[in-house]
Amino acid sequence: MAKAKTDPDAKVTASSGNVFADLGFAPGEARVLALRADLMGRLRLPIEERGWGQVQAAEQLGIGQSRVSDLVRGKWEKFSLDMLITLAARAGKRVEMALA
Repeated sequence: MAKAKTDPDAKVTASSGNVFADLGFAPGEARVLALRADLMGRLRLPIEERGWGQVQAAEQLGIGQSRVSDLVRGKWEKFSLDMLITLAARAGKRVEMALA
């Protein structure tokens, strides 16, 4: 395997911890996008753990199979935060919010 070449002039910038903020989204929007992405990732877990196919997951979550496909493929732009919280509740999960 060939060794990757490193650009000696390349600059490395530390992440803020929120990829959306790093991409230039406004702070509030970046936080909402990060929450949506996190919830989507957490919703994929019970689907995988329970061995649900997309059709069964759709039945359990009360959505169409194409929406489950969007969920498991991480298409975060297709889901509101409200909808993701609703889906979490339907999956038997509790969503809590804390202000820091």
